[in-house]
Amino acid sequence: MAEVIAGVGTSHVPAVGAAIDNNKQNDPYWAPYFEKIEPARQWIAEAKPDVCLIVYNDHASTFSLELIPTFALGVAAQFAPADEGYGPRPVPIVQGHPELAWHLAESLILDEFDLTIANEMAVDHGLTVPLSVMYGQPEAWPCRVIPLAVNVVQYPAPTGNRCYRLGQAIRRAIDSFPGNERVVVFGTGGMSHQLQGERAGLINTEFDLAFLDRMVGDPEAQAAVPHIEYLREAGSEGIELVMWLTMRGALNPKVREVFRAHHVPTSNTSNGLIILDHQGEP
Repeated sequence: MAEVIAGVGTSHVPAVGAAIDNNKQNDPYWAPYFEKIEPARQWIAEAKPDVCLIVYNDHASTFSLELIPTFALGVAAQFAPADEGYGPRPVPIVQGHPELAWHLAESLILDEFDLTIANEMAVDHGLTVPLSVMYGQPEAWPCRVIPLAVNVVQYPAPTGNRCYRLGQAIRRAIDSFPGNERVVVFGTGGMSHQLQGERAGLINTEFDLAFLDRMVGDPEAQAAVPHIEYLREAGSEGIELVMWLTMRGALNPKVREVFRAHHVPTSNTSNGLIILDHQGEP
């Protein structure tokens, strides 16, 4: 059967993608960040997952205020990079896994998660930047990808607990798929940042590092944290961190931390990256 082999939590800062696209990784501003994440790239090159299931949020590229799905699962064979106002990123087209994606759709809906099924959707930096963070600039992405878009833009967003329980349902679905795919689940977004208003530029390193600690050792407690604490402590866009809990829910209760990096700032954003591997019994 298919199996979840690990989880990756990562920020999806658009400026990181722009730095890669414009070959600025060695610039004085960017070099310290890219040096920190090199071990993560080495890890995924050795792990060689067949599929990356990427939990991210659309930034009004495919979905607008006219249609706001709480959870949207992409089941297409391909997903093109979205034009976010300055042209699509010059990255490979994302190759999907329709068989596994449709299995997920069936399993999750019968597990009482109301998904929107997307037979076609463009994917923006929320999905492509995490791939670039982990894989750099390949001619083709070395894995197939299943996108799972979560609404964290328009109130009300799903709770951390709902995202965590969704991750557990995803794990059950993958475990029941009659294939031999090795899957890495990504939770993306955050960390602390705010893009507008009086607190624009807010970064809360203490909160972010405590969040990473709880992702490893006490995910149930983190899942219980209400929206207002994310907004107060991590800024208006810090609510994106609930998507990391979907990744964490897909893993065993006990995990081993393989890698962690934290960097401030990347374009006025606290940037985090963590890799979690299974340890102990499911």
